[in-house]
Amino acid sequence: MTYKTVLVHVDPSPHASCRMRLAADIAARHGAHLVGAAMTGISRFAYPVAAAGHADPYLVETLAHLDRLARSRAEQALDAFRAIADTFQPLSYEATLFSDEPSGGMSLRARYSDLAVISQFDPDDADRMTLADFPESVMLESGAPVLIVPFAGDITSAGRRPLVAWDGGANASRAVRGALPLLQSAERTDVVVINSDKDPGLHGDQPGDDIALFLARHGVKAEVLREESPIDVANCLLSLAMDRGNDMIVMGGYGHARLKEIMLGGTTRTIFQSMTVPVLMAH
Repeated sequence: MTYKTVLVHVDPSPHASCRMRLAADIAARHGAHLVGAAMTGISRFAYPVAAAGHADPYLVETLAHLDRLARSRAEQALDAFRAIADTFQPLSYEATLFSDEPSGGMSLRARYSDLAVISQFDPDDADRMTLADFPESVMLESGAPVLIVPFAGDITSAGRRPLVAWDGGANASRAVRGALPLLQSAERTDVVVINSDKDPGLHGDQPGDDIALFLARHGVKAEVLREESPIDVANCLLSLAMDRGNDMIVMGGYGHARLKEIMLGGTTRTIFQSMTVPVLMAH
């Protein structure tokens, strides 16, 4: 198994450079095609409404003006993406502008990709074009594995020393499968099972051994860690990743969108808020 298409979100954010370099590095290492996707920020559903013959002329002109400004800003961000991608030659890549808002656009394009790379939401980013629930929305709605890059720190690698958070669930299984190309090329892979006694039916007699055997058959040498922790799972994962020098966490993303509100599982929510290394999630 390998990645053939890696998608990265392109915008004017100060965190975009780190995100794009990380995506380009992954694509180059795996011989994948890299797609840099910038969004106008205007929902794709707004354009047909404005084009309708009965639409308010003021609305049409306002949308056209906003569209021109958004496209100009997005093209500048795509120029920065091209400059970064060119430094990873030979690398097959394309820079594309989509007429859509970020969450919907990235979720849609990720369905045609093996991996989507986005950033953690930064509340102090004055240049952000995304809403606070952008990462969660893409993770829940795309159907693809999503690599979320922390806004803090200078992240230069992901997947060379991964930590797999295994809870026996379907979402964790999807995340492991989505991460397989990275796990297969990793220097070292840790698999951690935390507080397995809370749901012994999911783990068997030796928690973690079944997933380690699955990984071994894919050429991944994994060390199984069995942790009993009094603190919450998310902070246990972050602490363990720091102690062991892991540069990525692989885990299932738990939650659902109800009406306009996104409800996340406690561990997933804490990881989104407090991540210190890139996190590959699948739902």
